[in-house]
Amino acid sequence: MILSGPSGAGKSTLVRELLARCRLPLRLSVSATTRPPRPGEVDGRDYRFLTGDQFEALRRADAFIECKEVFGRGHWYGTPREPVDRGLAAGEWVILEIDVEGAAAVLDKRPDVITIFVHPGSREELERRLRTRGTEDEGALRRRLEVAEREMRFLPAYRHTVINDTKERAVGEIERILESYARSPTALPTPTPIENWEGKREDA
Repeated sequence: MILSGPSGAGKSTLVRELLARCRLPLRLSVSATTRPPRPGEVDGRDYRFLTGDQFEALRRADAFIECKEVFGRGHWYGTPREPVDRGLAAGEWVILEIDVEGAAAVLDKRPDVITIFVHPGSREELERRLRTRGTEDEGALRRRLEVAEREMRFLPAYRHTVINDTKERAVGEIERILESYARSPTALPTPTPIENWEGKREDA
């Protein structure tokens, strides 16, 4: 499954809670990045923190399902291929917490993916959460809000939308979505074709 949404929507918090309480065999795919860790982040749990040379070597070896540079700061993010393949082979439900461009790249290769878009309900609430987080300067915050506005144009391409107004309610809704597919495996979605997405990847 793919879980997307703007920075500040609370995706990571929802995923942690989902992994702790959902009865399905979930596995989180840990993304790789070249950005430095934030306070409290742990290598291998929050991200795989790589040097630029390490990331580039993996990219050239086609070791990522999808990867891209984001936010104009020269930091790369990517989804390592091997852990995802290993989890799927073991019958696990692999969660990719990635952005809309990454989702488009994955769906181009794996159309049998459950897609969920998470957002806080309004631009004002998103800005409030980003400011409360206090991890970026004003310029970086404005860039994140601009990216969020572009990402919201992808919302109709996702099969499910969840408003993260409270953690308990949002996690419960995601659980119900996943359990509905567990009860009816033949209901796995056929997503909107990538070429029909509004705001398609500029480099596609």
